[in-house]
Amino acid sequence: MPIEQLEERIRTRLTDPKLCQILEVERRKTPLIEYSWGKGFELQKSMTFSNFDWKRVNLPPEQRENLEKAYRLAMDFAKSPEGWLVFMGQTGCGKTHLAAAIANYRYQANQPTLFTVVPEFLDHLRSTFSPESKVSYDQIFEGIKTAPLLILDDFGEQSTTPWAREKLYQVINYRYNARLATVITTRYSLQEILDEIESSIGSRLVDPKISTPFNITAPDYRGDLRPSQKKRTRRRKER
Repeated sequence: MPIEQLEERIRTRLTDPKLCQILEVERRKTPLIEYSWGKGFELQKSMTFSNFDWKRVNLPPEQRENLEKAYRLAMDFAKSPEGWLVFMGQTGCGKTHLAAAIANYRYQANQPTLFTVVPEFLDHLRSTFSPESKVSYDQIFEGIKTAPLLILDDFGEQSTTPWAREKLYQVINYRYNARLATVITTRYSLQEILDEIESSIGSRLVDPKISTPFNITAPDYRGDLRPSQKKRTRRRKER
């Protein structure tokens, strides 16, 4: 395993120049984890900035302005990922689309990015304990922890077992201390993050020194009426 992928307490000791010399005999030819869209992400592959509709004409001006600001935040982050960006909002408001658009922008620029849905990541991590697993626990977990840009979708929808909380804390705490660029989407509000998500995790998600939390106030896109539907609705009202 490359030195930079080792757990921090071990890595800092092995890289102490007063104690250790590091000789690299052979560089691993393939990365511990692949930075690309895996199976099951066909929908996210199509989510880009160009097809994100922030000019939803059915919304009041303040919600359109809010959605445009979310779009600008995501675009700026995609161009230069620094710190954490936390998108909050109800299901269908566009937060996953913006997170996937960031990933697609980075992939287009040939930059390493990892997009994962939190409950599925934990299920995948559990599956590595099976004797039939083709990947090790360390490969998955270290790859998630150390990804140059990590996107965690649907944070808060995972099970609340002690094991799940511990694994998420380790990921969040590692990335918090290392100041690694991270995007998080959640349906929890800012106050709910502090009240309902474990304090050791929630406090890091909203720390203004590293994180930019943004609440998307737009409603579910799927509730929008198509122009033809709107015309039919108006005609019925006129009658």
